[in-house]
Amino acid sequence: MGPLMLDVAGTSLTAEDKELLNHPLVGGLILFTRNFQTPEQVSELTRAIRIAAKKDILIAVDHEGGRVQRFREGFSSIPAMGNIWSLANQDIEQAKTVAKRCGSLMAMEVQAVGVDISFAPILDINGVSDVIGDRSFHCDVNYIAPLAQAFIAGMQNVGMKATGKHFPGHGSVQADSHIDMAIDNRSYEQVKALDMLPFQMLIASNDLDAMMPAHVIFPEVDDRSVGFSSVWLQGILRNQLGFNGVIFSDDLSMQGASSIGGYIERCEAAQEAGCDMLLLCNTRDAVVDVLDNANLKVDPTSSERLKRMLKTTNINWQQMKESHYWQQLSNELSSKLSK
Repeated sequence: MGPLMLDVAGTSLTAEDKELLNHPLVGGLILFTRNFQTPEQVSELTRAIRIAAKKDILIAVDHEGGRVQRFREGFSSIPAMGNIWSLANQDIEQAKTVAKRCGSLMAMEVQAVGVDISFAPILDINGVSDVIGDRSFHCDVNYIAPLAQAFIAGMQNVGMKATGKHFPGHGSVQADSHIDMAIDNRSYEQVKALDMLPFQMLIASNDLDAMMPAHVIFPEVDDRSVGFSSVWLQGILRNQLGFNGVIFSDDLSMQGASSIGGYIERCEAAQEAGCDMLLLCNTRDAVVDVLDNANLKVDPTSSERLKRMLKTTNINWQQMKESHYWQQLSNELSSKLSK
């Protein structure tokens, strides 16, 4: 599978979209709210994407719950991860049950419209970050891993692979890396003792299939932001923590990625640092430029890792709605949210 994940502008494919999807360097596509009208329409879109690609292609979405849920009409309203704790009356066992149900329901619905993965769960701490907030499970790092583990168990129960983000933690730096350079001046020891703990624990328990690094610079560790840093991705994540799943770059069009240079430089640097798949969104000219001019390779090891992220269940939207399991999960979550 090729290393580039791109996006499309509409609710159906253009001739240019189809041509790009067939490019050997393209191995993935991410969907946004603008690509969604109804479950039936997005099912047809994902089918068309696979036909146009003429090869394995990984289709992804950011469908975490709360304010980051790309598909709404007809889909269950998944609560923000930060609300699970209060929904469960601050009882850890109850919270884990709710988290697991949310994970299964989210994954079932997303896969039923032909999407392989949602980039979830968030393992960042709910600290000072402008962009994380209630996307995080908790402000106490000790609760994040057990709740995330339950959410992941729910995802994996219905065949979806889990992606932990944003390694090694975006929650303790205020700047939003979508629009700003995010710099965290703490020492490695401080980061490791706090923000990195949930990542470490879930890698050790073999719960994470993939990881997405933060567009954050930790000058005490490296002068490059994490997604461009072989110190972080190879030295720490792969070698020290023993992670051998997929590494997705965060979106390389974000402001937090601009420290490296233009789009070609960003893609080359991210692959060089150890990213298996490079996300380049909302900038079609850059995608074309990168495909034409960047020095990127299709790496066999990366391709094998990426293939493992493809969904293994083939239940469609109608079959899902008729399934007893989905109805049960949907009713349980609705009654929880209406209390």
